[in-house]
Amino acid sequence: MTETKPCDDHTAEQPPRGFPVDEYERRLDRAQALMADEQLEVLLVTTEENIRYFSGFHTQFFQSPTRPWFLVVPKTGKPIAIIPGIGAQSMAGTWIDDIRTWSSPDPVDDGYSLLADALQSCAGAGGRVGVPMGAETALRMALTDFDRLRDDLSDRAFVDAGGLIRALRMRKSEREIEKIAYACDRASLAFANVPTWLRRDMPDTEVFRTFKVDCLRRGLDDVSYLVGGAGRGGYNDIIAPPTGRRLQRGDVLILDTGSVFDGYFCDFDRNFAIETAEDLAKASYETVFRATEAGLAAARPGATCADLFRAMQSVMEAGGALGNDVGRLGHGLGMQLTEWPSHTSFDETVLRPGMVLTLEPGMTYSPGKMMVHEENIVIREGGCELLTRRAAPELPIVG
Repeated sequence: MTETKPCDDHTAEQPPRGFPVDEYERRLDRAQALMADEQLEVLLVTTEENIRYFSGFHTQFFQSPTRPWFLVVPKTGKPIAIIPGIGAQSMAGTWIDDIRTWSSPDPVDDGYSLLADALQSCAGAGGRVGVPMGAETALRMALTDFDRLRDDLSDRAFVDAGGLIRALRMRKSEREIEKIAYACDRASLAFANVPTWLRRDMPDTEVFRTFKVDCLRRGLDDVSYLVGGAGRGGYNDIIAPPTGRRLQRGDVLILDTGSVFDGYFCDFDRNFAIETAEDLAKASYETVFRATEAGLAAARPGATCADLFRAMQSVMEAGGALGNDVGRLGHGLGMQLTEWPSHTSFDETVLRPGMVLTLEPGMTYSPGKMMVHEENIVIREGGCELLTRRAAPELPIVG
């Protein structure tokens, strides 16, 4: 493997892991206030991020799809964890007191009875049960069990609570922002170090592997997302895994990482040209850099995601963009690599302080050639704060 050289760390202080109990108490207070507004008697969440948001239960075991996990949030009182017995010890280390378990997997009753009992006790006849539904949500339980649940509790109304979850999670606490900022800082240093080891003839498999190792050495917990592409004069794919292709003189390489610290993501990319670059690639890089500058200027409280889209898109159109197949120019960021909202022409989500976002202008500048640039920011009272270390204004040429 290629040996990486240290770059100037300007070492950021690592944030404490986990959160104190008052972080979860505030989340619960906000959730129950929104539940009251929407006349919900109980909220049911089943995905890793939402369970972790309310409980602090943090494990990679959710990568196994075998067992369902449930967290019930009543309109008053603390959440109830209904989980497989294998998770009891870890859940007991959180602030949750009421932990109900069963031996899972169970082909007959995989937590169903415990869940139905909890919902019946929390939501009376005619009560409303909120479950995240719709775009960017998932139901991490057997659909047959969910259908059965709605049949058995037919005197309760199961309604969409996706908007409530979005309202809670789009605005981050300072403690959450601190973790995202640290992830951004560590990955920024790894990107800054790339020119010290990247070279012509390297297989892209070695490029990916070397970058991941450097991220881990700098204090990141995981590099769970790393995609990219390379091609002569430009790339045509930004989500591909490595193929073993060797870098060639004149290639433009993009690496896009979602690296994690204590369960919180950064998500940004950097571009590099190998030994030389075509004028059109250089010009397109400068265009998306200027588009990002426009996004940074527009990102302030009261603006909308559509405003950010228009600010960035207008620069790229003036710069000769032929199109954009990505579909949006950035998104929310936090416990997931991509969260709400989306920077599109139709997303009128209003920016508020505490929202962590990516700015990701991308354009097709020649048939089969793309240029994408991405930075991470947090909205503050007076504008936005850059969390990533700003990319170079001109396309870096290495080797």
